[in-house]
Amino acid sequence: MNEKMRRLGEERSAIRELYEYGLRMKELGEENVFDFSLGSPSVPTSESVQREIGRLLKETPPEVLHGYTSAAGLYSAREAVARQLRKTYGAKISAKHVYLTCGAAASLTAAIHALAEAGDEFVVISPYFPEYRVFIEGAGGKCVEANADPRFHLNFSALESAIGKNTKAVVINSPNNPTGAVYTAEEIAELSRLLQRKSREKGNPVYLISDEPYRELTYGAPAPFPAGAYENTLVCYSFSKSLSLAGERIGYIAVNDGCADADALFAAVSGAARSLGFVCAPALFQRVAEKCVGQTADFGAYRSNRKLLTESLAGMGYAVSPPEGAFYLFVKSPEADAKAFSERAKKHGLLLVPSDSFGITGYVRISYCVPEERIRRALPVFRALIAEYVG
Repeated sequence: MNEKMRRLGEERSAIRELYEYGLRMKELGEENVFDFSLGSPSVPTSESVQREIGRLLKETPPEVLHGYTSAAGLYSAREAVARQLRKTYGAKISAKHVYLTCGAAASLTAAIHALAEAGDEFVVISPYFPEYRVFIEGAGGKCVEANADPRFHLNFSALESAIGKNTKAVVINSPNNPTGAVYTAEEIAELSRLLQRKSREKGNPVYLISDEPYRELTYGAPAPFPAGAYENTLVCYSFSKSLSLAGERIGYIAVNDGCADADALFAAVSGAARSLGFVCAPALFQRVAEKCVGQTADFGAYRSNRKLLTESLAGMGYAVSPPEGAFYLFVKSPEADAKAFSERAKKHGLLLVPSDSFGITGYVRISYCVPEERIRRALPVFRALIAEYVG
């Protein structure tokens, strides 16, 4: 067997490990387990999505509805995605450069495999979603970390140092998992200028892979669309969060029409998806996405949870910064060892993800895309936990 793959299977991500632990503990008494590990939406999908699913099931012949589509997906669905991106962001993206995927994980994996050659480096912004490293190394690339600034926004000095002669792409995620940071339009413009300069120095493009599953989930200004500022951008998207369809695994890769050799790059994306077995995303939800692209579920619960959790934990003495987007609270651990703090929290029934696997030490991630009553029931437990440090 492949020993590298065996180790990946045995050493699950910290997020998934906590989630599985929570499932086991709930068997002994769900009322004593407060699971804040997984970023799985708790709000229902919209009525329009439910109606569309019902209509498709009722009106579409089964052999059509559940049959294979083209490898890249239904052209009408790809056109709907491209049209929405053009209308909303003024993007230069056409249907022929959109590939429908099984969620953002498949998008990222295929995009990275489409670009990666021996010796290539991919720069990520720490803290970052842990699977970036898995996807990059799985494609034979090297994962290079560039620390964010103290507010978890882009640190251009660190980026400048991290981008070298072997850099193939920079991966960004805004709104960000795990910090909730949302990069500003000024930051994206400066990033574009940096990548343009680095591309000229190399004599080859430094690509931008923009991971955008939380694109619509912001609590202030909308998140800028990086492909509108930098032509050599691949957009990786999932409907998991926007439509609350996480388990249905539907998303896309969009190659900016202005990318260097855009047609060849899209062919590489298609070839990567083929080699990985990521062809023909779920056909039913391709059709749902076609009709519901641009819509969102009701995010009011996340806004409420954000306010409740942020204000409550800050009042207890936790070091908290209100997130600007997504549905995660990144909290400073009251002890230097976040893993030790997470283990202590587990003894109270609190499942909090330590930041070590996110490329930074000393924090925990709290996912607040959960029912409000779970947060309210957990507040006394959070208070008892912090009292062990400051009481």
